[in-house]
Amino acid sequence: MKLKFLSMLVAASAASNVAAEEVQTWQVTSELGAIITSGNTETTTLKGGIKVLQNLDRWNNEYKIDGIYKEDEIENDAGVKEEQRTNEKYSISAQGNYKLSNDYSHLFIYGSHVSDYFGAYRNESVISAGYGQRLINRSDMWLNAEVGPGYKYFQYPDNSTEVDENGNSLAGESEGEIIALGKLDYNWQISDNAKFLQLVAVEYGDTNTKVRSETALLAKISGSLQMKVAYNIINNSDVADDKESTDTETSLTLVYSF
Repeated sequence: MKLKFLSMLVAASAASNVAAEEVQTWQVTSELGAIITSGNTETTTLKGGIKVLQNLDRWNNEYKIDGIYKEDEIENDAGVKEEQRTNEKYSISAQGNYKLSNDYSHLFIYGSHVSDYFGAYRNESVISAGYGQRLINRSDMWLNAEVGPGYKYFQYPDNSTEVDENGNSLAGESEGEIIALGKLDYNWQISDNAKFLQLVAVEYGDTNTKVRSETALLAKISGSLQMKVAYNIINNSDVADDKESTDTETSLTLVYSF
């Protein structure tokens, strides 16, 4: 899968440009970043994504695809340097917001799937529904809040050290549980050329509580081209002994909107 997936993201964003011109209700944003170093240390990092917004009379819909792939030069047990995959993660999500009579509130239905080769869980799928409300609505700033019940289905990594209540290994096993979801989405248009974004999402369950945060600053370079600096945090309350409970990621990417 590796680099092929991210190449598909770039191709899809180019193809969607044509669709955006034909149907004005579609807004497409593509994001791509790459870091390649050589010399004493060799590292390759690729990050890409596409976000599509669909604005209809009664519905606002959002579709997202994201991926990150990283290779590092690591010295093996024999003292030989070799390239190894150190991070690979792909996610896809879709959300439909049905506008209520009050322009500042909506009902939503949401679904997502995450495939993470190095995370606390190998696969995670979530479906949920609930209520959303705009708490701040200004010409340069808005804040949305959403809350609702959902269901999560997740799979432990094949090398997981987690065990169940009877001491049996959970490596490669799958579980499901009812969860509660909450999300705050903040957008501040600082100036014509700069925008600040903050997203905080919580998935609360008996097995695990997951908190996800994204802090980002976008600066316009030229026309529809922007530079994005982002800091992401993912915290899981319950992970295997050989896993960290908190993952962080700092990224610098180019964003093109049309």
